[in-house]
This record gives sequence, C-alpha cells and structure tokens, in this order.
Amino acid sequence: MTNSAASKSVAERPPLIQDIARIREDFPILKQTVHGKPLVYLDNAATTQKPQVVIDTLVRYYTTENSNVHRGVHYLSEQATQDYESARTKIRRLLNASDDCEIIFTRGATEGINLVAHSYGRQHIGEGDEIIISAMEHHSNIVPWQILCQEKGARLRVIPINDDGELLMDDYAKLLGHRTKLVSIVHLSNSLGTINPIEQIVEMAHSYGVPVLVDGAQAVPHLPVDVRRLGCDFYVFSGHKLFGPTGIGAVYGRAELLDSMPPYQGGGDMIKSVTFEKTLYNSLPYKFEAGTPNIAGAIGLGAAIDYFTALELDKICAYEHELLKYGTKRLSTIGSLRLIGTAREKAGILSFVIEGIHAHDIGTILDSEGIAIRTGHHCTQPVMDRFGVPATARASLAFYNTKADIDALVKGLDRVLEIFS
Repeated sequence: MTNSAASKSVAERPPLIQDIARIREDFPILKQTVHGKPLVYLDNAATTQKPQVVIDTLVRYYTTENSNVHRGVHYLSEQATQDYESARTKIRRLLNASDDCEIIFTRGATEGINLVAHSYGRQHIGEGDEIIISAMEHHSNIVPWQILCQEKGARLRVIPINDDGELLMDDYAKLLGHRTKLVSIVHLSNSLGTINPIEQIVEMAHSYGVPVLVDGAQAVPHLPVDVRRLGCDFYVFSGHKLFGPTGIGAVYGRAELLDSMPPYQGGGDMIKSVTFEKTLYNSLPYKFEAGTPNIAGAIGLGAAIDYFTALELDKICAYEHELLKYGTKRLSTIGSLRLIGTAREKAGILSFVIEGIHAHDIGTILDSEGIAIRTGHHCTQPVMDRFGVPATARASLAFYNTKADIDALVKGLDRVLEIFS
C-alpha cells in the first residue's frame, strides 16, 4: 500500500465528509462539558471516542445474548459465536487479508507484537541474529524485542530518523543483511505523525528473505490498509483507536507462518484434544486464542468497523488531511512554538513544544479550558531523546474534529502564553 491517499493534490482528493455536525451527534461524550467548558477532544492517538452504535452493541450483547462462544449448542452461545466470528470477518475485509483464519483476536496491538515475539521470535531468532526496528517506535515495539534479544543473545538494530521525523532509508538498507531475521516497524508514528513507506520497507526486507511486522495501531483509523498490497507478514492494531472498545485488537499473519508457529498461550479452546500424555492443538485461528475471549469487545469492534467503513475511508483521509494542514498553519503562527515531526508524508498528529513552558503545564492549563490533549513522552522516549526534549504536547485528530476545535486549541495556547508571560 502506498501513501498516495495522504499525498494527493487538492484537485485529486475525493469530496470531504459532509455534515460533521451530524456525525458528532453520534458520539455522546462530545456533548459534555469539562470544567464548565465544552469538551474539545484532541487526544485521539491515545484512544478514540465511541459512537452510540458501539455503546448500544455492547449493551445489547450483555442484555440479550451474553454467553460463551464455540462451546455451547444452545441459542445464546450460537448467537454469540456467530456475532464474534462475524467481527473476525469484518477485520479480514478491513485489512484485505486472504482468509478469516489469518485474523487472531488479541487484547490490542501490544499483545499482538508480544504474540509474534514469543511465538515466531523464539522459534526463529538465535544468538548473533539481528532484529531491525526504527527510532520512532512505541515502547510496545521496542521492549518485546529487547526481551527476546536478551534471552537469545541477538542484537537490536535501529533505523535512524532525520530532523523532520522521517526514516533514513539509506541507513535501513545498510542495516539489512544475512544476520537480519525480522523487521518490525510502525506504520504511522503516534508521536510524530510520520507515515512510513511500508511497501518499500517490506520489499527491501523480503529481498533478504526477512519477514516484516507492521504496527498499525495508529494507521488503521486514518489510512487505507491492504496487507496483501503492503506485502507484510504480520500486521497488528488495537480496537480502541478505531472507535471500538478497549481490550480488543487483532494480529494479521500470513497463514503459512501462523501454521508453523507454536501457540502463544495454553488453555481452553486452543486445543483439539488433551490427555496427560499429549495435547493436539486447534487449527487457525483458534490455536492462538486460549481461554474465554473478550467476546463483547470483539462484537463491539465489529460494530465500530461497520460505522467507520460506512463513512468511506477516502473521504476520512481527505478531511483529516485538511484539518492537519489547517492545524499546522494555525500553530505555526505562535512564535515560541516548535512542531516536532514535520514529515512530508504525515497524518493528523500535531506534537509541539513551547519555549520555556513544560508540556505538562501546557496540558494542565488547556484542560482547565475543556481541551483534552496528551502531554509527555507518548511511550516513545527514544523519540524525545532524538529531538532533545523531555516531552511534547500532542493534539491528535479524528474525523469528528473540526477547525473550531483547532481554533479552541490555539485560543487555549494564547491563555498558556498569557499565564507564563
């Protein structure tokens, strides 16, 4: 998948989403006030808000069909199983995977990366081998590989980034070699907004026979994702960043790889038969889904995907791109403000610092104005080190945000500057 959807000229872009006011009505939390001010929610990279249809789906499940899946022959169990597996099908279609068996339910992207690290990594990575990640990774795509490297005597290699927050692809090419056993890379940076050239990264890795995992936690809500076109071997994402419930996500893996991998956890439902002498494991995808799953979460995620896809992703991309351009322009008028992350290919993340003012103070004052942003290192401490800052303030956009939200942010920052003047 190329990044063309994020970089088309204005003339080529599809029409923007119509009637944002009506869409905002679908999100009940956006109607409330905070500290007596209308809520301006700009923390979507941390978690997105939920449309009423997702909330209703969760209530309906617990009210009318609460039951365990895959195990019962009674009506409630059969209905719950049908809805649970239907959600798997919706994820497969969203990612354009080849088969439902390639979609493994997890608690989120973090567990997905850990699953691959434990199951694939322990089997294929040994002493002296190398794993490549990038300097812009979330801690969830650093720590599991560090643990594996420490255990196996392997080495973690890091693709550097430039001052705009873009990967140095020539350096990536130099890192690839016969010792490389895995590349694990973020699709869209949560702290910089950078959209990475995943197709190129995968192609280069595959030329050495190296599989690639893509962390799509931030990308799936903002970019078209076609895992077959990307060519990646694994892709992970979290439901709560896609307007769905927390505690649910998925791993896509190529079936032949998943088939060859040992189970991640042992327990009920991941087995065909158990004796004290031997256990036969279940077929895909159930081999990797031990125990009672987050049934309500999966069904709620299915409802979120239905809502999201009905809005048409090309229109979402175009609208969010316009918001990003507007926000970049407005923030750039503040003389003491510096944007962190100015990549040419970028999605709706506005990370910034203001000279002489700590990010936490910025966030606290904005909160008093009803404006929710994220402050801190955003689980990307190496990124903060790269740019020489302890933390940033981060406003992150979704399709229910408006230019008025950005105007409110700028007005709130004027208040911050006034207090610290």
